Amino acid sequence: MNCSNLTILVATALCLAGGTSLSTRITGSVSWAGETQEASPQPRYQRTSYGREAEVLENEHIRLLLFKRLSGWGWGEIRTPDGTHVAVLDHLGEVMLRDQDIPMRLEAESFRRESTADGERLVFDVKSLVVREKLQSTSFDQWMRYPLEHPCLVGQVSIVLPPDRPILYLKYRLRATGNFYARYVRGPWLRVGEGSFAAAKDDAIFPGVEWVIGDEWSSGTDWFKDPWAMRAVPHPNKVAIPLMAISHDGLGIGLAWDPHQVATRWFNYRAHVPQPVFACPNFIDRLNHNLMGLMVPDATIESHENQAYAEPPLELKNEQRVEFDAEVWLSQGNSLQVVVDYVKRHGLPEPPAPRWPLEETLHKIAEAYNTNLWHEGQGFGIPQANQIGPHPPSFLDRYLRENAGTPLAQQLQAKLEWCRGRKTERDREAPTRDALLARGRQLLELQRDDGSFTFDPDGRHYAKDDFVVARSFIEPMGQAGDTALDITMVPARQLLTLARQTDDASLREGARKALEHCMPLQRPEAGDFWETPLHAPNLLAAGHAAVTFYLGYELFHDQRYKDKAVYWLRSILPFTHLWHPANVPMMYNTKPCLCSSDWYFANWVRDHVQWEVLSVFHDSTAQGIKWHEVDPEIDWQRFHRGITVAAIRWLSDHDRDDWRPHNLPETLDAYRAGKFDRCFPDTHNSTSGNYGGMFILPDPVAQNIYGVLDDEK
Repeated sequence: MNCSNLTILVATALCLAGGTSLSTRITGSVSWAGETQEASPQPRYQRTSYGREAEVLENEHIRLLLFKRLSGWGWGEIRTPDGTHVAVLDHLGEVMLRDQDIPMRLEAESFRRESTADGERLVFDVKSLVVREKLQSTSFDQWMRYPLEHPCLVGQVSIVLPPDRPILYLKYRLRATGNFYARYVRGPWLRVGEGSFAAAKDDAIFPGVEWVIGDEWSSGTDWFKDPWAMRAVPHPNKVAIPLMAISHDGLGIGLAWDPHQVATRWFNYRAHVPQPVFACPNFIDRLNHNLMGLMVPDATIESHENQAYAEPPLELKNEQRVEFDAEVWLSQGNSLQVVVDYVKRHGLPEPPAPRWPLEETLHKIAEAYNTNLWHEGQGFGIPQANQIGPHPPSFLDRYLRENAGTPLAQQLQAKLEWCRGRKTERDREAPTRDALLARGRQLLELQRDDGSFTFDPDGRHYAKDDFVVARSFIEPMGQAGDTALDITMVPARQLLTLARQTDDASLREGARKALEHCMPLQRPEAGDFWETPLHAPNLLAAGHAAVTFYLGYELFHDQRYKDKAVYWLRSILPFTHLWHPANVPMMYNTKPCLCSSDWYFANWVRDHVQWEVLSVFHDSTAQGIKWHEVDPEIDWQRFHRGITVAAIRWLSDHDRDDWRPHNLPETLDAYRAGKFDRCFPDTHNSTSGNYGGMFILPDPVAQNIYGVLDDEK
């Protein structure tokens, strides 16, 4: 017997023992009689049958093992090249019909492998299982009669792996073979941690919806109370970036899709977009891992949210198409790095054309301050919550310099001088060094030995009575004496400023200790402590930390602080809408936090707030920080323009009739009379497209317009 025949016999024996298949593309190797016989990859997924055949797509960054079930191909397992098992791609599609109580996977009898310009591609011609066939010649055949005799869905699923990137491109092109009612049609369905680390995670981010760490549950009640807590199958408009991310032990995995894709539509019926499903741990399937998936129908009506088994079902018509395009990739780092890698790969979107050119918007804002925002004998402001007084907007000095001699500038100059005439001599005096040192000493007395500062809801942190109300009739939103990122960052920023002004060593040391305390933190928290849970994910905290750490870098020349400033700046991305549907313009709108106010009174997964991100970027500009130079991998100039253009879209015009008050109903008449024109509202509803809440004077918008214009020069 020659060596080649011996090799075949060995391979055949392994196949019969369940170790491999002659048709398997194989990756490892064992030696036999001077020759090498490669060994088959083995599945880690135990919740399925194994048909003893496997195929591999791999490069130096990622490895996808495709396996055959007894009934056909297949499922996939995503691993790193060194063998770390990350996730299971549960199937090549699955459908659950309304009138059949057993879901049907889409499987293929075979596949073909192709080398393309985009990379290696596997193509599977799939069809849904026919339960009736599987029960033939079994005891079930005597007492169960399922009506379907043919697959209800057929089509093609392809997977492409580029040669040089840790990413898989999945394409599903399916069609119905008749008229059916489907509780769901699932596309990519990733069971992250199945067969390895189970439901454990470092963190998970569903941009605009979730940012959970450690053993926190997504859709948990840490930051919401029911019924708002459930957000596993959210209205697609609430998703800020079309991706989901989970990390474990320094390795992250992401699933992204095209939010504009028409996943399915029939004739003149409404279109369905890919519906994300996110559960950490996987309480959707009630299994011990984490879930990221896509399905139809979608929940474009809020009352249809959180239906993994849709009711009413999706009407599928004969030859109706169902399509999903998705990306799955690995990132070295936590879930924020998964988000950053997506943004670096796709780039930040080009902001829409502004409602008016930036310079024209400045003139409109100035005109508003000269008319409806001016109250003779009282000052600038709006008739809402005592917001009128001799307090000129900060952009006005520059506007008057650059538009000197115009009638508008002359009229505003007179108003400005009237306001300045109301200042006392004490208001004009700069504080002495002793006064600055006294402020610093007061802060140091509040600082704990570990460098942190603590939450004092009944003392220095008492800004509104929201905390008191929530504590009295539901539960506290935070415990007195606790700490969180923003609770320490705000006084740290004050210490840094005072240390630079006084050159005092004790203030420098206090600032350094505060920065060191926050170095290990990974999630921005506590920026809206006056009305939201203390540890909820928060944009304002991210911005405060970014600026404070960068100022710390400038003072201490510690590269770690610069790196952390970049980290915190990037942590603003999961709160920012980097897409919008055609019917609700909201590109570059931002969420303030991923939680609720006072447990019940505002839903910050549904609603946007723009003033916080405007304040962060104006503060950065005022401090001379050029984020596009500090972090050139992200186009922060484009981001700054985007959030500013979004704010211009928000500027009020009573003729649009798209705003309503919530806690000051009497202001509706003032709104209709144009008294709030060119102000911007507190909130925007991502599902209805309407605005609400208090009005905010437009000075922050003008400040950021100047910042954008200066950057772009």
